[in-house]
Amino acid sequence: MANILIVEDESIIRTALRRLLERHEHQVQEAGSVSEARSVDASQLDLVISDVRLPGEEGTELIALMRPVPVLIMTSYGSVKSAVDAMKDGAVDYITKPFDHEEMVQTVERILQQRQQGERGRASSAERTPAQMVGQCPAMLEVFLRIRKVAPIPSTVLILGESGTGKELVARALHEQSTRARGPLISVNCAAIPENLIESELFGYEKGAFTGAQASRKGLVEAADGGTLFLDEIGELPLEAQARLLRLLQEKEVRRIGATQARQIDVRMIAATHRPLKQLASEGRFREDLFYRLNVFEIRLPPLRERGDDILLLADRLLERNCQKLSVTAMRFSASARQAILHHDWPGNVRELENAIERAIILCDNGDISSEHLGLGDGMEEALEAVDLPQSTSLEDYFTQFVRKHQEQMSETELAQKLGISRKTLWERRQRLNLPRKRDG
Repeated sequence: MANILIVEDESIIRTALRRLLERHEHQVQEAGSVSEARSVDASQLDLVISDVRLPGEEGTELIALMRPVPVLIMTSYGSVKSAVDAMKDGAVDYITKPFDHEEMVQTVERILQQRQQGERGRASSAERTPAQMVGQCPAMLEVFLRIRKVAPIPSTVLILGESGTGKELVARALHEQSTRARGPLISVNCAAIPENLIESELFGYEKGAFTGAQASRKGLVEAADGGTLFLDEIGELPLEAQARLLRLLQEKEVRRIGATQARQIDVRMIAATHRPLKQLASEGRFREDLFYRLNVFEIRLPPLRERGDDILLLADRLLERNCQKLSVTAMRFSASARQAILHHDWPGNVRELENAIERAIILCDNGDISSEHLGLGDGMEEALEAVDLPQSTSLEDYFTQFVRKHQEQMSETELAQKLGISRKTLWERRQRLNLPRKRDG
C-alpha cells in the first residue's frame, strides 16, 4: 500500500482516479492546484500524479517541489511536447488523458516498484560510501571500492583529480577506515606555504638553526606520528623538500633543520595533486624517484562535469548542509535551477558548486532557489566592473594586469582579498595563466 497524491483541477477526473487507486489498496490525498499541494507533507508520499495544466502554476513545478518523490504527469491526448518537456524536467513518466484504467494501475505499480528498488540500492550504496562523500556514477563507485581496499593497508596513496573534486575527503576517508583512525590526520597544502618556510613547517627545526629560531619546534611530519600525513598539491613541493620527503618514505625517519640526529617516525603518507607528476618528472621539475615512491596505489577522482546525475545528489546534500550551517529554513531547487546545475560546466568542481549554493541561499527569499539565485558567473565580475577598464577586457586579462601591478606591494593573502577570491584560487589561476607567484621573504 502506497500513499499517493493526486493533483487535478477537474473534480470528476480526480474522484475517478482516487476510487481506482483506493480499489488497489492505496491511500490517496487530493489537491486541485500546486498551491494546495504545497500544504502536503512530501516526506509522507510515495508518488504524485499531476495534470500538466492547472490553475496558477503548472503541474511540472511539483517535480522540484516534491523531490525526491516521483511525479507521474498526466497530459491531454496529442500534447506530446508538454510530456517530453516534463520528462526533461525530471518527471518519472507521463500518461495521456483520457487514460485507460489498466494502463494507469500498471504504470503506478511499476513506478512504486522502481522506487522501492532504488531505496534499497541507495541504502546498500550508503553502506559502501565513505562519510561526507556522495556518488552513484560508475567512476565514483570505483573510487569507493579502491578506498575500501587500500584503507586498512599502510601503503602510500596518490590521489589525482582536478582542484575542487574532493581529494581531501578521500584522504579523510582513508584515514578513518584505517588502523590509524585513532591517531592524528595532519593535512598540509603545499601550495599555500611559502617556499622558504615549507621545510621548517614540514620537518621542524632545532634552536639556533637559523635567524629567529629561538626554540626547537616539531614539524608537521612529527605531529602526524602514529597517524596519517596528507600532502595536498604535492606537485608544488620544492626540490630540496622533495629530497627530505623521499628519505622519510625510504627510511621512515625525519631530521629537523639544524639537527645532527634523525628521529624514527611511523607515518602513513597520502599525497594529492591536480598536476601530471609523471610529466613533471620527465621535465626535471619533480623527482622521478619520489614520484614512484608516492605512486604505490592511485585513486583518480572524476571532475564534476563527468559525473552525470551525481551533481543533483551533491547539490541536494550541499543545500541541506548549508541551510543548517546558515541557520535558515530548508530550501529547494526549482526546475530551472536544477537544469542550470546540470548544464553548467563547473570548472571549480564541487567547491564551486558549494559556493554557488551558499550564495543562492543568501539571495533567496521565498525558499525556492531559481537559476538566477545561483549566479554561475565568475567571482571577479564585480571587481572588473569596479575598475576603469574597457568593457571588452576579459576577466583573465584583468586578473593578469591586477596581479602584475600589485604583487610587489601585496602579499598573496592581500591579493586574494582584493580580488574577492581565496588564496588557493589565486594560486590555481596563477598556474593556469602561467604567472609565477613572487617569493615571500
